Amino acid sequence: MALNQLTETIRGKVANGGISDRVKFDCGEAGVIFVEGSEVSNEDKEADCTVRISEDNLESLLAGDLNPTTAFMTGKIKVDGDMSVAMKLGSIV
Repeated sequence: MALNQLTETIRGKVANGGISDRVKFDCGEAGVIFVEGSEVSNEDKEADCTVRISEDNLESLLAGDLNPTTAFMTGKIKVDGDMSVAMKLGSIV
């Protein structure tokens, strides 16, 4: 799934209210997905929490095929910044 499709998937998940913090999904060379509340863009802005994840792993995470805790423990997800913000992501992914 391309970054623009992942962006749309996240946009749909936060349309009725996301989290109040600023989160950035950093997919490396593919780009970033920035989430603040119900606003989603591909702008590389400063975030409270940055989740470094591949496009494939983000797709699996959004589809419910990848457990976030397991992904973190196995290094498929790396978190920079406020870990408590990352914990809130369960409500949108």
